[in-house]
Amino acid sequence: MSKILIIYTGGTVGMIYDDKTKALRPIGFNEIRNNLPELYRMGIDFYVYAFNPPIDSSDMQPEIWVELASIIEDRYDRYDGFVILHGSDTMAFTASALSFMLENLSKPVILTGSQLPIGKIRTDAKENIITAMEIACSRHNNGSQASMVPEVCIYFDFSLFRGNRSKKYNAEKFEAFYTMNYPQLAEAGIDIKYKQQFILPNPAAPLKVHKELETNITVLKLFPGITRSAVEAILSVPGLKGVIMETFGSGNTNTQPWFIESIKKVIDNGAIVVDITQCDGGSVELGKYETSQHLVEAGVVSGHDMTFEAAVTKLMFVLGQGLSKEESRKMIETSLRGELTPIEVY
Repeated sequence: MSKILIIYTGGTVGMIYDDKTKALRPIGFNEIRNNLPELYRMGIDFYVYAFNPPIDSSDMQPEIWVELASIIEDRYDRYDGFVILHGSDTMAFTASALSFMLENLSKPVILTGSQLPIGKIRTDAKENIITAMEIACSRHNNGSQASMVPEVCIYFDFSLFRGNRSKKYNAEKFEAFYTMNYPQLAEAGIDIKYKQQFILPNPAAPLKVHKELETNITVLKLFPGITRSAVEAILSVPGLKGVIMETFGSGNTNTQPWFIESIKKVIDNGAIVVDITQCDGGSVELGKYETSQHLVEAGVVSGHDMTFEAAVTKLMFVLGQGLSKEESRKMIETSLRGELTPIEVY
């Protein structure tokens, strides 16, 4: 019998309508269990680690990612897989962060949640939890007993996604997530159909857990008419270590001298600037147009087709490794856990 650890952090999946306050309030895992008797008919030996009190996903912080990574590290040899119940709003950030922190992962870590609380009649919570648990204990039937999905994933609305490729794009539909730049890893219908060609291979090396994250980074999102004072204010954070720059199209910015000088100045002061596109689909191609050639000359790093969530958490992870600036730049542009597809610079 497979052994699964359910880590309950909080989120909509663990909320109930309060008749007195007329608002949703968090509940403990025992109440979730009471609303999901199917758990005992699955033939899975499951255990629960519950955060107390539950955490709203809007309050998710890097120190909680470190705690989650530590929980998995401490119990890694005792369980066949892990299911993390998490609020959907920041689920893609947590999935991305854990993918970088859990190097050489050979067991499934599946994040899931719901758009409706588990106590609602039309809730999507039950299917999401049940199927996430099935995926977490799935094995190859070739005799190897290797995990079917040895990576950090998000399961939502009949689809399994790579965690660091995922983005929440809809706040109203059950179909809340997608991976615009990467195929689904599995689709759940009558059977769960795995797309093995898109799933990471099982690693040969043992699990290595990284717990150092550098959080002194900021985000510069461009728009037509952005002022010099706004840009300089964003880039003047004391001790700034990194910048995620959300640019137009395939990585383009305006070419006004003051803007390029501001970017070059923050890079010369030791920060790493990562260029990602504001588009959900497609990739940064630095140097393809003249409007991005200036960025190459200034020393901006390409984020290729990384999501915003993956870029933020990867930058925190890389900067926490204590590497040289050149080593850090190279690592950011390299696919570590399948989070990006490199494109050659023009």
